[in-house]
This record gives sequence, structure tokens and C-alpha cells, in this order.
Amino acid sequence: MTRTVLSAARRRLCSEDRYYWITSLLAARGHQRATCRLTAVNIFGCGVLPLLLMLGDHGPTGARDRSIAVAVFACCLALATIWLRSSWPSRGASQVCTLTVSVLLATGCLIEDDPALGLIGATAFIAVSAFAAVFHAGWLLAYTWLVAVATLMVQSVRFAGMAPEVTVAVVALFALVNAFVVFCCRSVIRLVDNDVHYGELEPLTGLLTRDAFSDRIATIVTRDRDDDRFVAIVVVSLDSFSLLTAMGGEAGGNQARVAIGQRLRETLRRDALLAHVGESEYLVADTFNSTDASVLTDRLQHTVRTAPYRLTASIGAVITPLADLVGHPPHDVVEELITIATSNVYRARRHGGQRTETTANPKLTSLRNTDEWNDDDLMA
Repeated sequence: MTRTVLSAARRRLCSEDRYYWITSLLAARGHQRATCRLTAVNIFGCGVLPLLLMLGDHGPTGARDRSIAVAVFACCLALATIWLRSSWPSRGASQVCTLTVSVLLATGCLIEDDPALGLIGATAFIAVSAFAAVFHAGWLLAYTWLVAVATLMVQSVRFAGMAPEVTVAVVALFALVNAFVVFCCRSVIRLVDNDVHYGELEPLTGLLTRDAFSDRIATIVTRDRDDDRFVAIVVVSLDSFSLLTAMGGEAGGNQARVAIGQRLRETLRRDALLAHVGESEYLVADTFNSTDASVLTDRLQHTVRTAPYRLTASIGAVITPLADLVGHPPHDVVEELITIATSNVYRARRHGGQRTETTANPKLTSLRNTDEWNDDDLMA
């Protein structure tokens, strides 16, 4: 029984985090940049506070502690700049930030001349714990708690002789608030996870899988409508991606996939769909008022070209009226549209790449199928 419990706890701590999934959701809702800025401000604040306390009599004293305070500020400033870049940090960079900030927070608390200030400063671990609970796996949350508890224990010993009842109250309040915040964060993630269906997301980039993309489009094309909107499906294929992986290895290729996927998500409208398929291909779907999808495809070309890896893309697009698709087998229609867009990608590559080929109002063979279909087809 004990072995089973320990095994379950170990799996929970080492479970895969949802970093790219959460960042993808933030990007889809337009909150990714604000989250980056807020994270940078919090890290910067952790470094500034020891410097401010040096102005009084209760902060760091002595040349050694003051030098440490300056070093903590410099490190926090460097970490904050990671979150001020144009692209969202990688999962590894975020983990390193969390690990390092925890140590810097502990250091900033321990160098305070007044142990009461150290106890108060330890409340900043609540923000670090909340970040780890939302974005990362259980082992990182356990690490932040371990550092926080060690810091509190040292400060409690220092302060206990002055006011033991205050020490107990502060530690108890910290534990209650920290546990409550982490519980709320984890609960919200589980609720969102159930709503979004984590299995529909590709683990590396946090974007939709091909099957999930097809299902979402199939649901859209089955809706009865009396408007004249058009649906565009776009295949974005990165040129010379094999050369990038040959030079940078699998890790370099994965970093490029993640970075470009994040850039594409940021440049699309909130209601647009984005999937990562294959090694170097992305699927995009959006609706328009006309058969001109050049605004979208031009933006996608620019996004790939200006991404950190300076790649180019061969883009294939197809656009067709939504009203004509109603009443026909949705998955057959979607698959045919994706096939047409993929064929346009091959044509763009034959012409040298870094270009877009588009088909408007194609004659779909799936629309000629008069066989009956029902809602069970959506579950196929």
C-alpha cells in the first residue's frame, strides 16, 4: 500500500507540465504579452526590494550583505529581461527562472538584518508557487515549497526569541495562503483542461492536433447559416527545415517549431484555428467576407520570415463559401479542402518556395455525394 502511494506521488511530481498548452491559450485570448510583462515586473520587484531596504536601518547591513543585495538585484534584472523579449520564453528558460528566483528570494530574505522583514519577504514565495502550479509540473512546485519552508525555518529561529507568538502566526498564515492559492490555481487548470480537452493538443507546441483541427472545422461547416461568409484553410510549410534540424539537431528543431507556432498564434485572430502537424507544417483556418484571403496569407508569410530562426514558408490556401458546405459529409469536405491546400503547398515549392498558392471556390467532389449522413459522422 505504501509503495503504491509513493509510486503515485512520484508520477504526480514528474508528470508532464502544461507549459505550452497554457501559453497557447494565453496567446489565443490575447493575454500572452501582458502575462510576460507581469512576470517580468514581479521578478524585477523581488530584486528591487532588498536595495530599497538598504536605505533604512533594518535592511541588509555590512559590506557583505549589501554586496549580496546588489547581486540579487542584478540577477533579477537579468531574469526579468528574458520575459521582456518579443517571444515567449521556452519551457526550459521558464523552469530556470523559477528555480533561480526561488534561491534569490531566499537569499534576499536571509540577508535582512531584521528577521521580521525576512518573514514578511518570504510571502513573495506565494507568487512563485502560483506560477509553478499553473505552468509547470509538480516537482517544480515541490522545489519552491522546499526553499520557502527552509527560509521560514531559518527566519523563525532568528525571530522566535523576540516574539514567538508572532512567528507562529506568520508561518501559519503563510502556509494557509500558499496552500489556498496553489489549490485554486490547480483547480482552475483542471477545469480548463476538461473544457479544452488536453488530448486534442500537440504536447510540444500546445497547438491543436490534426484530428482536433479537422473536428473543429467539421463542426463549423455543419451549422446552418444564411450569411455569405467563406472559410479559408491554409497549410504553412517551413522551407529548408531539414537543413535547420541537420545543423541544430532535434532540440534546435523543436525550439524552432515552438517559437514559430507561438508567433503564428499571436498573429491570428482569436477565433482562428491553428494546428501543428508533421515536422514543419501548420494548419490554419479562419472565416472571411470574400474569397480574398491574402490578408491572412501575407501575414503568415511575414510572421515566419521575421521569426527568430529567419525561415521562409511555402503556403497553400483554399477558400470556399460556407453555405455551400452545409448538408454534406463534414469530414469528407474538410479532408478534401486540406488536400487542396496541401497540393498548393507542393506547387509553391516547385516554384522555388517562399510564396503562396491559393485556390478559390474549388469544385469539391465531396459535395456531389448525395448519400445521407447524420450527426454520428462528427464523432467518427
